[in-house]
Amino acid sequence: MQVSKFSCETRFASLSRCHLLDLPWEDVLVPHILCHLPLQHLVSLQRVSKQFHSLIQVYLANCRTFDLSMIGPSIPKEAFVSMLKDNKVLHSLSLQNCSDWVTDKELLPVIGQNQHLQRVEMSGCACLTRHSLVAVSLSCTHLHHLGLAHCEWVDSLSLRSLADHCGGLQSIDLTACRQLKDDAICYLAKKCLKLRSLSLAVNANVTDESVEEVAKNCRGLEQLDLTGCLRVRNQSIRTLAEYCPKLQSLKVNHCHNVTESSLDPLRKRNVVIDVEPPLQRALVLLQDVLGFAPFINLQI
Repeated sequence: MQVSKFSCETRFASLSRCHLLDLPWEDVLVPHILCHLPLQHLVSLQRVSKQFHSLIQVYLANCRTFDLSMIGPSIPKEAFVSMLKDNKVLHSLSLQNCSDWVTDKELLPVIGQNQHLQRVEMSGCACLTRHSLVAVSLSCTHLHHLGLAHCEWVDSLSLRSLADHCGGLQSIDLTACRQLKDDAICYLAKKCLKLRSLSLAVNANVTDESVEEVAKNCRGLEQLDLTGCLRVRNQSIRTLAEYCPKLQSLKVNHCHNVTESSLDPLRKRNVVIDVEPPLQRALVLLQDVLGFAPFINLQI
């Protein structure tokens, strides 16, 4: 059967007029193309035309990850509300670098309609309040990671709510959450037994009591940050070594009451510790003074 030249030209002309938006949106563009674009490019695409705006809204309503860490400072709060107003399937939400504008008013509706969230990053969001943390604890019971670094509004009651409802929590960053004291941290440790990564850094309220409770309850702990916890002593570090065989990383810089006597057993297990052994520190200081490192036989 012969195909006429006219017929071939017609088909070619038809194909040449095919545009990106002619492809199936939900079957092709959303799952196979738009998912590979960074959020800032998607925001730009929205401005191209009404069709592109509609396409991006379809994508945003179905995306599982929403990360504002790269464009947070430049996005209006109204745009944030608009982009996520139809999304009910988020698994990961990052609000880093949104501290200038994100408040409970914008965040609470998003949390309330996304009960499958497993990862929420709110570090540095100074304009939020304890109501956002309570909302996360009540809505996101499958939560695995929560970032709350430098959120000084986190208090004992909101952390207890989190512990009561998110028992599967594996990682939490409480750096510089200075309202928290031993009682709240101990309660978290008793409820969230699957914790593998915990930061209690830059909190002068943290004592051996918190560290020991974490060690005894969270046996799978792999990373612990105690930077600047001035009241932590050798006793709790020894308890940590005894109860946490999976520990991989320990940060104790500026913990002046933690000495090498408690750290040495962890070093022998190849735990990465952020402070050098005393001899190593002495060599570094000597090198700074002399301008070169003298040869010292460490095997003597």
